[in-house]
Amino acid sequence: MPARKPLVRARRRAAGAAVGLLTALSVVFTAVPGAPPASAGTAAGGWTAAWGSSLVRPTAPQPWSWPNWAWDGFADQSLRQVVRVGAAGSELRIRVSNRYGGQPLRLTRASVARAGDGASVLPGTVGELRFAGRPDAVVPAGAELRSDVLRLPVRPLERIAVTLYFSAATGPVALHEDGLTAAYRAPGDRTQDATGEAFAGATSESHYLLAGVDVRGARTEGAVVAFGDSLTDGWGSTPGADRRYPDRLAERLRADGRRLSVVNAGLSGNRLLTDSPCYGGRGLERFRREVLDRPGARTVVVLIGINDIGGGGLDDWGCGTHPTVTARQLIDGHRALIDAAHRRGLTVIGATLTPFRGYAPYYSPEKERVRDAVNRWIRTSGAYDAVADLDRALADPRPDHHDRLAPAYDSGDGLHPGDAGTAAMARAVADLVP
Repeated sequence: MPARKPLVRARRRAAGAAVGLLTALSVVFTAVPGAPPASAGTAAGGWTAAWGSSLVRPTAPQPWSWPNWAWDGFADQSLRQVVRVGAAGSELRIRVSNRYGGQPLRLTRASVARAGDGASVLPGTVGELRFAGRPDAVVPAGAELRSDVLRLPVRPLERIAVTLYFSAATGPVALHEDGLTAAYRAPGDRTQDATGEAFAGATSESHYLLAGVDVRGARTEGAVVAFGDSLTDGWGSTPGADRRYPDRLAERLRADGRRLSVVNAGLSGNRLLTDSPCYGGRGLERFRREVLDRPGARTVVVLIGINDIGGGGLDDWGCGTHPTVTARQLIDGHRALIDAAHRRGLTVIGATLTPFRGYAPYYSPEKERVRDAVNRWIRTSGAYDAVADLDRALADPRPDHHDRLAPAYDSGDGLHPGDAGTAAMARAVADLVP
């Protein structure tokens, strides 16, 4: 694992200050009451979330930063992003986010097409997106904008390309740093470009501005949202291969004849209890928009807390200090997520926190005791509707090694599962999805 990743997926910039647990919990409790319970697998207008991304605020590049285009933004450039949708439909719409923008975002033109190889798209499939009937749109700072409906039939697990053209400078834009799938950039308006040749040589593995893709028009059972940190985000799996555990889960459900979409709401470095400008808002805060507000969401799988434990008390190496947390604080945080999801009628699957003894920046016997206490509560409290015991599924079976990842499942850093590990995670979750 690269040395520049000291947190899960440990990142390089200053972390936000710790917040009191009562303040953190109040975000969930005040955001959700009054929302009508959702019937499982249904959403207004018949929409189902088919793909999603958790976005964070752009920050100025530092010597240790992961390269991306977010700080410079885009000017007279087209951005093409390839995503794999999890559900079939005859119509789709996208959501463009300027949640973290410092100025209105002026989108000149946008399109969607079936993806080909690399940056190419399949000829004859390009459809122009419109916004309130217009080809252009302005997304206010701090807001998100949904496109009009586009008729474009898509199949489950099909790759589509979303192209956004910005004629004027955008300024810094929201991003999801660990996209693990190539995004492409080209000069000028390339929204109708099928060959992809103009995009050659300008690639990134981050997502930008695109917060979601929804589909409707085909029978579906709804969406499963995988919520968590880099273990859900897919760090450690093979880039460009769709081998994150939510990808594997989607494939297993589809093979079992289930008509369920799986949306990845993982965010590398994210913590349950603490905000950060680089790890995103604390899990308690982003749970509403990343899970509860997803159209068609019926089940959520919660795997979060390892960053709160492992990062607690670490020195400031340029990314800020991190508060030490107790098992009780994390348990109270998990209870808040469960209560919020149940009020919306969602089934909540809890995943035990996976071993991390091999990851030197995080591990200590004291932190291991916190992880054990949280896992014991997840297994035995009955608070979750079902429990995916990822701790036991991924642990080294050798005596006295149960607090380490099994070598076959380790990506190499002692913390993040590799491709075999993500497949094991999906197996542990799949049979629990109602």
